Amino acid sequence: MNETILKMERICKRFPGVNALEDVSLEVKRGEVHVLLGENGAGKSTLMKILTGAYSKDSGKVYFKGKEISIRNPRETLDIGISMVYQELNLASSLTVAENIFLGNEPLRNKFIGVINRSEIKERCEKILVELHISLAPQKKLQELGVAQLQMVSIAKAFSSKAEIMILDEPTASLQEEEIDELFSLINKLKKSGVSFIYISHRMEEIPLIGDRITVLRDGKKVETVDSNTPVEVLIRMMVGRELKELFPKETVDISEEVLRVKNLNRKNSLFNINFSLRRGEILGLAGLVGAGRTELARAIFGAEPVDSKEIYIDGKYVEINSPTDAISSGIAYLSENRKLFSLALSMSIFSNITMPSLKEFCIGPVLRLRKEREVSKKFMGKLFIRATSVKQKVKFLSGGNQQKVVLAKWLCSKAKIFIFDEPTIGIDVGTKTEIYKLINLLAKEGAGIVMISSYLPELLAISDSIIVLNKGRIKKEFKREEATQENILYYATV
Repeated sequence: MNETILKMERICKRFPGVNALEDVSLEVKRGEVHVLLGENGAGKSTLMKILTGAYSKDSGKVYFKGKEISIRNPRETLDIGISMVYQELNLASSLTVAENIFLGNEPLRNKFIGVINRSEIKERCEKILVELHISLAPQKKLQELGVAQLQMVSIAKAFSSKAEIMILDEPTASLQEEEIDELFSLINKLKKSGVSFIYISHRMEEIPLIGDRITVLRDGKKVETVDSNTPVEVLIRMMVGRELKELFPKETVDISEEVLRVKNLNRKNSLFNINFSLRRGEILGLAGLVGAGRTELARAIFGAEPVDSKEIYIDGKYVEINSPTDAISSGIAYLSENRKLFSLALSMSIFSNITMPSLKEFCIGPVLRLRKEREVSKKFMGKLFIRATSVKQKVKFLSGGNQQKVVLAKWLCSKAKIFIFDEPTIGIDVGTKTEIYKLINLLAKEGAGIVMISSYLPELLAISDSIIVLNKGRIKKEFKREEATQENILYYATV
């Protein structure tokens, strides 16, 4: 593991008004898992986009297997043996496992007329799946697979292209413990065959389990490269530039009267007789495995999914919620787990996103008061520490953590009193997570009722006042804060 396979030297990249990378160097050895740590906006994604040809560098050098390379586009990266597995998996759900693994690299019967050799695709796919110990049928459609299986398909795809370096971006963000173990087993197997990994993650507890060395970035600069046995508190201090006393801050809040009651919520084949209540100041955790129905329940309450039956009561009064517009009018906010698809207009400005659910408040008749929109948005930018050049900046140019803060600002601006948070800290760095927990505590303190969905049990146990466990669309158990443990939650999530 002493041979250096990749060296990036003094890489610089500047965007208008921002020094994204300044003299950043990275060295990866053959057969190692090199963890890349840093807050959102630290420069991790920019550095990887330069390596994979999505961005061009302003200055610096890249060496692969001892030779200087100049990558002009992602196709060249694949051709030389570097592959990236994105957090938002870049797969075609309507195609089969085999078709996805060889997509863009299909063996042909006749290269002159471009006829694909489907029998060879199936044979080669079977060989790869056996070699990697992945139990999947080549002909299975991706839309029938779970998140963990999709992750395996992405790695098999990278392996099929004979990648010598795989970049994994938040590969465990949506996985359960057993699925993470399977992924780590696969990574360790590939390591032994000489494949190197650049591993990006915000889950601090998994770094010593899978990493060999760690490079920490902060504000576009390299802080240090250290061994994976470096204490977590030291790594956090290197990342955020200060000491975080609590990873999961939780305040004691007076929990008062009921603000939301859900009765007899049913949806064919997915949700069965759901009944629960939420009180002011309460943080109600929603636990369960992937596919348990947590997101479906959240979207059903918000009016974004059709149901066979449901009764919603807010402050004791029955309300008809058949659409997200009805939910917003009733004071319900929903932060989707997929912020880019459901919660943000990426090509629009920060201020347009923040004021979107509350536009009536910014109108005089048919006239939209742009100055007031920007003034109010500027206050939320300051309150939530959103890092951007101005309120006019397009949301697509923000880091993941700052995008999530824009979503939070949007719903705070709407003056909602019930918040449904679906995986609110997924793909977000430890510093920003702490800020979001503090904001959730503040909302509870101000009398809001909060439903929080999370696959990360330490987070759910630390922040919730009570926890409901969903299993195959049914409520299996409800725990008070003092009763809940990882073991008993997992028990009811699986039985």
